[in-house]
Amino acid sequence: MAFEDKIKQLLDKRAEAKLGGGQKRIDSQHAKGKLTARERIEILLDEGSFEEFDMFVTHRCTDFGMQDKTILSDGVITGYGTIDGRLVYVFSQDFTVFGGSLSETFAQKICKVMDQAMKVGAPLIGINDSGGARIQEGVNSLAGYAEIFQRNIMASGVIPQISAIFGPCAGGAVYSPALTDFIMMSKENSYMFVTGPKVVKTVTNEDVTDEKLGGAMVHASKSGVTHFVVENEEEGLLLIRKLMTYLPSNNLEEAPLVPCSDPIDRLEDALNTIIPDNPNKPYDVKDVIHSIVDEGEFLEVHRNYAANLVVGFARFNGVSVGIVANQPNYMAGVLDINASRKGARFVRFCDAFNIPLVTLVDVPGFLPGTAQEYNGIIIHGAKFLFAYGEATVPKITVTLRKSYGGAHDVMSCKQLRGDINYAWPNAEIAVMGSSGASAILYASDVKKIESTEEQAAFLAEKEKEYNDKFANPYNAAKYGYIDDVIEPRNTRFRVIRALQALATKKDQNPMKKHSNIPL
Repeated sequence: MAFEDKIKQLLDKRAEAKLGGGQKRIDSQHAKGKLTARERIEILLDEGSFEEFDMFVTHRCTDFGMQDKTILSDGVITGYGTIDGRLVYVFSQDFTVFGGSLSETFAQKICKVMDQAMKVGAPLIGINDSGGARIQEGVNSLAGYAEIFQRNIMASGVIPQISAIFGPCAGGAVYSPALTDFIMMSKENSYMFVTGPKVVKTVTNEDVTDEKLGGAMVHASKSGVTHFVVENEEEGLLLIRKLMTYLPSNNLEEAPLVPCSDPIDRLEDALNTIIPDNPNKPYDVKDVIHSIVDEGEFLEVHRNYAANLVVGFARFNGVSVGIVANQPNYMAGVLDINASRKGARFVRFCDAFNIPLVTLVDVPGFLPGTAQEYNGIIIHGAKFLFAYGEATVPKITVTLRKSYGGAHDVMSCKQLRGDINYAWPNAEIAVMGSSGASAILYASDVKKIESTEEQAAFLAEKEKEYNDKFANPYNAAKYGYIDDVIEPRNTRFRVIRALQALATKKDQNPMKKHSNIPL
């Protein structure tokens, strides 16, 4: 064969591979409102930066007539490219090829890019759109999943791992995304579940749709499995690009420093009046966050899950930080099981990837009740506590209003190695609120008073005494538990100065194989 013919053969094979399962299946994919595997990569990566691996791989199965059904690339597109000039590795499952089902070689292709990403210390982004294991390959397919899972585990805390679910993700396939750092789902076509509606109907006699069993909003609001929900795939891919700007490439690097034109000493006068005079009246902590961060930009994570705690990424003078804040606007900002799990997961991610933590505190305590106790609020609250105590990144805490009881300890207090702890002048740091405290402290005295009116007057007086002592931050400041009481409008400047002072912080945990976090 002449050299020119060999070149033509190469180009023909490339063209064949790029067609995946063929034009008819590509048209079907588009008809469902879905992009193809290659179109997704084109949107995700910088233009012209994608370098593909294993375009000519085919499966090796000879059972069930599969030897007559070979398609180049075998259902997954793999390789590397850049996002804003930074190296990332990517795989994108191709539903047009055998429904995106995973074969032995399909898994090997994914494992290859995972291994490469680990070697060079680059993030891994996986785009999922698959019918699950390729049944014709049996145990080889299951082994392929396990090979991927093992690499997800080894990569955890070493390189950022991001999963986008843009189609079905069922059975064993769900566990790879679950092992990654962030999961994104689109409202249009994505769903995740361990067992599908037909199996559910057979085993439990429940009638349920794909959407109600494992749709994007179900996992965003009820299970907490997914961190981001997007309207469509293009929005999701652009959101991944944005998320990447807050993250380092690996655990030995810092997140990118972004040039900042927002003055570090910008005063926000509105913060001096944002806290209501009535301590039981809510306000939106996101207003505080937007007021103090660079350009008001805040990328919220887990927005639809456990809304009583707000977590997400922002910048102070160009430095990427993780923000954790109680939300008085929802359930008074109380900590419950879901908020504790959400917070613990986010804090541990930030600590793994050298992202400083800024904690905004307004917490009345943990949510009481049998439902919480029976479902393990003690263990789940301990996760959050453990995460903060274990974290060695810079930790800056600002108490905005209430900080009561065990929840005070959990929210990055000084004794959990909080580096710099500030409080606003109206901060209340105590075991509990004045009403509950007075009822307990003076219960025997109240019994001696016959008149209910006199009892009420007596308790009101004692509540005032308790408030005078604890409804301010100075008692905690007296012991050094609060480093300074700051003017609310000056919060941005004080946080930035604290981050600058802590930029060279070094803290180490004792040598161990690994901790035994209360799971």
